[in-house]
Amino acid sequence: MEVGLQGSETTTPGRKSQSAVTGSARKVKDNAADWHNLILKWDRLNDEGSTMANKIVNLGFNKSSQKEMQVMMAGQDTSASSNSENAFENSRELEEECDKLLSVVDKMTHIVSKMEKLVSFEKGIIDLETFQYGTGGRQTPLFQTWPTSQFADVSNKLYEAYKQELTLKRAILQELAHTTNPDLSMVYLSCWLYQPYTDDRAKLLLEGLLLETGHRPI
Repeated sequence: MEVGLQGSETTTPGRKSQSAVTGSARKVKDNAADWHNLILKWDRLNDEGSTMANKIVNLGFNKSSQKEMQVMMAGQDTSASSNSENAFENSRELEEECDKLLSVVDKMTHIVSKMEKLVSFEKGIIDLETFQYGTGGRQTPLFQTWPTSQFADVSNKLYEAYKQELTLKRAILQELAHTTNPDLSMVYLSCWLYQPYTDDRAKLLLEGLLLETGHRPI
């Protein structure tokens, strides 16, 4: 399914019309749309997760402060009950936010699994063309200028980038609620939000893929 992409059937020089795209070209074009949609879903989950991660850090600091307060007030029964209730409520809320962030990471894991299938699919197209045309492959490009192997190469690079990012997300998930160092917590939050492995190079790869397959106007 194509979301927010070029859907015109008008033909420009060097580009097949939408209705003329069949066979391997149709499948590659659909894959490009799938990449676009999966990355949109990932970005939405990243924003949701960033909000949850910030809450976890703030709740973790509150929990640490309440423990210090309980130690200081240990000999004063007047506020012991109130402090215990606050600590219990804080711990419950912290656990809920951690569960929510775990759900986000699980959804991201599912997205990366779908990305891996797209890579396998592209490699399958190469194998098919090798069988049809020999080791040299197809002589004419499917779309503009890219050889078929470049689609598989771009897909693999995108997959590797998001797989590394997922590994980082999992590490942050494991450590975030247990970190009492404010500076380290800020590093975790920054890494979650800005995603060092899916940088501008990954965005350029995706845009190049969408341009080549006609999803973006040239």
